[in-house]
Amino acid sequence: MPHSQPDAQRQPAIVILDFGSQYSELIARRVRETEVYSLVISYSTTADELRKLAPKGIILSGGPSSVYAEGAPLCDPLIWDLGIPVLGVCYGMQLMVQQLGGAVDAATGKAEYGKAPLEVEDPRDLLTNVESGSTMWMSHGDVVGALPEGFVRLARTANTPDAAIADDSRRLYGVQFHPEVVHSTHGMALIRNFVYHICGCQPDWTTTAFIEEALAQVRAQVGQKRVLLALSGGVDSSTLAFLLHKAIGDQLTCMFIDQGFMRKGEPEFLMDFFDRKFHINVEYINARQRFISKLNGIIDPEEKRKIIGTEFIRVFEEESNRLGPFNFLAQGTLYPDVIESAGTNVDPKTGERVAVKIKSHHNVGGLPKDLQFKLVEPLRRLFKDEVRKVGRSLGLPEEIVRRHPFPGPGLAIRILGEVTDEKLNCLRDADLIVREEVREAGLYHEIWQAFAVLLPVRSVGVMGDQRTYAWPIVLRCVSSEDGMTADWSRLPYELLERISNRIVNEVRGVNRVVLDITSKPPGTIEWE
Repeated sequence: MPHSQPDAQRQPAIVILDFGSQYSELIARRVRETEVYSLVISYSTTADELRKLAPKGIILSGGPSSVYAEGAPLCDPLIWDLGIPVLGVCYGMQLMVQQLGGAVDAATGKAEYGKAPLEVEDPRDLLTNVESGSTMWMSHGDVVGALPEGFVRLARTANTPDAAIADDSRRLYGVQFHPEVVHSTHGMALIRNFVYHICGCQPDWTTTAFIEEALAQVRAQVGQKRVLLALSGGVDSSTLAFLLHKAIGDQLTCMFIDQGFMRKGEPEFLMDFFDRKFHINVEYINARQRFISKLNGIIDPEEKRKIIGTEFIRVFEEESNRLGPFNFLAQGTLYPDVIESAGTNVDPKTGERVAVKIKSHHNVGGLPKDLQFKLVEPLRRLFKDEVRKVGRSLGLPEEIVRRHPFPGPGLAIRILGEVTDEKLNCLRDADLIVREEVREAGLYHEIWQAFAVLLPVRSVGVMGDQRTYAWPIVLRCVSSEDGMTADWSRLPYELLERISNRIVNEVRGVNRVVLDITSKPPGTIEWE
């Protein structure tokens, strides 16, 4: 189970004990939206460990298990006696009921999945400002059969008599629904009630507070030593570059490896923006021919990715040796990464995280063992939306802060089949037109990703009374919240027409534009 260590400088006001729920991170994000610092930690955290952390509140997440199943994850039963308010969500509520002497049963024909109206019977404390009849998101096959002594019902749904419960004297609360998901219309009101009114937290987790703390921590960690950062131009590495430069100035060296698969104009923009406009030291490494020569004759997409990743490591190794020595490697590790890989990459002797792999926009594998750096990861407490807020506060332009996700191998995986200079130039021009027109239509920030794909086939066309035999361009535009699922974006016909006309008229080698209207699943966002 994930076990995230709390930050050395800031203790969490709210901890989320994770029982394997897909929503645990989302609970933490929602609490942070109230400007209260929260962390996800393992369900196996003991009562003594929690006492030392001294949070103002504890939330027990949902989970896929049944509390009565063999091997079901259980929390330390002593947490109920800590005197710290506890909110159990779904499985967390059922566990609370079971451990405190109540009963949990399998729902016989009354399981609930999806939206359900909530009938509020007692609006005090937890359900203040939660309107009766409001929609809450359910996802459970077990129900509470009998409440523990001291508990009362706060709300119900048609299929769940005890949808919300409380023991006010012990400050123990439970909800069978998921207030953290967007479908729960008054979910945030409930979370605020727990965080502020029940736990007494203060709204001190702000962008300004984070930046001040991060700057002090970086300066204390680095001292007078040098730091290397692999800059991609994405929001994570860009925000990190601005933050580190503000903290340590010229002790920071950024390395931008141009592998030749960036979008049109991006390498030039990045160098102009970081190096010349903001005077952040960026070493530009032109490795275009080196990378594309390695892909000569390569068709398999996984082989492409591996070759690009391996070559990136080699270039990084050579250039870091040339520019070094460096004591620290800066990485844009975010909080979801920390949760996923907690406990890894830690030097057993010093307890410091070390770079056994580089997290870059290339998603590369492990660095050579003789290239181990100590890691500087000031963003590791943040979610993606928090990084964007920090970036804005530090002066990053919106075109970086709200940049569409871009795959590490770049255009190399948006060209199906062999990658050539001719195909790259063709796709760059087509992709630029897509982005220009979507932006001009005011839809850029309404869409998760909008891009072009080049297929390894040719079709017949007619241009100027001449028969053509040229490539088709696939237009891929999707809407999504997190990239895990996606739906194709319903662009106006007039916009599609402009994009198609411009591409076939302005891009050499293309005579046809087609639209991908596949959702994810069953398709993927990228084609390779």
